[in-house]
Formats: sequence, C-alpha cells, structure tokens
Amino acid sequence: MILDRDVLAYLDLVERAKRPPLHQLPVLEARAAYALGCETNGLPHSARVATADVVAHTSVGPLNLRSYWINDDTEGSLAPGLVFFHGGGWVVGSLDTHDSICRELARASGCRVVAVDYRLAPEHPFPAASEDAVASYLWIAQNAEGLGIDSSRLGVVGDSAGGFLATLVALSARDYAQELRPKLQLLFYPVTDLTVESAGYTRVASGLPFTSVTMRWFRDHYVQHSLSAEDVRLAPLNALDLTGSPDTLIVTSGFDPLCEEGAAYAHRLQDAGVRVNHLYLADQIHGFLTLGLRINAARTVLDWAAAYARQKFNAVDV
Repeated sequence: MILDRDVLAYLDLVERAKRPPLHQLPVLEARAAYALGCETNGLPHSARVATADVVAHTSVGPLNLRSYWINDDTEGSLAPGLVFFHGGGWVVGSLDTHDSICRELARASGCRVVAVDYRLAPEHPFPAASEDAVASYLWIAQNAEGLGIDSSRLGVVGDSAGGFLATLVALSARDYAQELRPKLQLLFYPVTDLTVESAGYTRVASGLPFTSVTMRWFRDHYVQHSLSAEDVRLAPLNALDLTGSPDTLIVTSGFDPLCEEGAAYAHRLQDAGVRVNHLYLADQIHGFLTLGLRINAARTVLDWAAAYARQKFNAVDV
C-alpha cells in the first residue's frame, strides 16, 4: 500500500516540526498539542453554518452540547439530526477539536448536528464516557423538537473513540421506543474492541501520528482496570446480538491500527442483517478527517457521508 500524496506532504510537515508524539506528553500537554493540530489543519469554517452551545440536564448530570445548523434553514421547520461524539482516545478530544467536522457535516447534509462534550480520562475513566454518550443521546432524542430536530430522523456519528461511543449508543437504543432510536450510524475509523489487539496493531506500529503505541496510551488512560471481553461497553464487536442496529456507514483506513476491527464490525453487522456500507481507504491514516486543510480526502469523505445521511433520512416515513 502507498500513502496518499496529501498524507505524505502532511507527514513531511510533522517531521519538520519535530514535535513529540502525543503518547510522550503529559495529558494536559497532549490535549493542547492535539487541539492546536486540529485548529491549524482542520477544514475552513463555512459561513453558512450557525452554532449554539446548549446544556443537557441528563441522568448523569449536566453535559455541554454544541448544535450546528445551516443558518438559512426555514424557521420553525424540523430537520434530521446527527448526534456527534468526537474522537481523541477518550483523553484529548473536545468540542473544539472536531468543530470543523461538525460544521462540514451540517453544511453538506442539511442535518442539525449536535456534538457532545463527554467527560475525559484519566480524570473520568471508564465507564464515564459511555455513560455520558448514552445519557446525552437519550436527552437529545427526548428534547429533539426544542433543538430543531425531527426525532424520527435521528442518527449517531463518531470518529475513532467517538465511533466507539456511537456504537454503544446504537446498541443501547434498541431498547427505546421506536421513535427514539437512531435510524443510522456513521462510524469513521472506529474503535470496536478494547480487549484485544487486532493485526493492525502490529502492522501500524511506528512512523505515523497515530500508531499502536498511541492507541495503547489512550486505552490505558481510559480503562484503568482489567478488561473483560464480555463487557459490551469495552467491546461492541463482541456483542452477542447486533440485530436491530441501524443502517450503518463505516469508513476504515489502511494505515490505521484500528482498520481490522472496524472491518470486523462491518462484517458482524452484515451477518446480523444490518444494511452496511463499508468504505475502505487504503491510502489514508487514522484521524485524517481532522486534517481537512491538508488532506483533500477529508472533505470528500464527509460529503459522501452527508449524502448517505440525506438519502437515508429522505427514505424514512415521517
């Protein structure tokens, strides 16, 4: 496999900057470095997208949300919604690091995107993030109209650790009333199993911003006790039954230690009768969506995912 030319150019910038990798930094410094990288390299903001910060009073306490919508939306009309969980290994991400991704999804899809500021490790280890994800989704679904969202056209989205959280929400929501369940999930290079290391951990061990070493650093900050393969909150890939999961788009990258587990989740969903689109980008790296200013594939993939959401939501009877 050969890396995308945009990725090669970006890696050259990283090499010349001579900044230490995230896993070699204290947590607060890693967060600052990751935030700077996302701000510097993310997609430019679209003037068409408006935002508002909201506090959700959930069963686990107040959680900060950020809502995105096209600012020429027809006043009073309800739009489809996407609940977004950011990546960053449960440790370094934030609403701000993934702001450009949410803006692009809102612009391209016409959906109201609501991003969740869940608690981070190591201050709040497992299962804090998963509890926040489930509680925030339920609050958003139950308060959808006040957010300008049609609850019958609601989906979940996440990249990396956020994709992991999105899968947990989709699995938990199978017990909700039909009108509150997500109708689709968009999973960008997701974590799907924290209990074992797939072949990608050996294959992508050095030379890139996110390697198996980085993934172990994230995991060890988030899960501070022994791992049980039977705990779905640690391994949605091992769930006994995936039937009833929503229509799914999964994006995986060839130069990503998580590639194999994302592909495995796509296969398990298909075996359970779920409609799945799996986009495999052989020449991309983990985390490329936050590098849209440098890597053209980021906007292409987000626009493609937005088109997938539009098509799915337009097909839902409301």
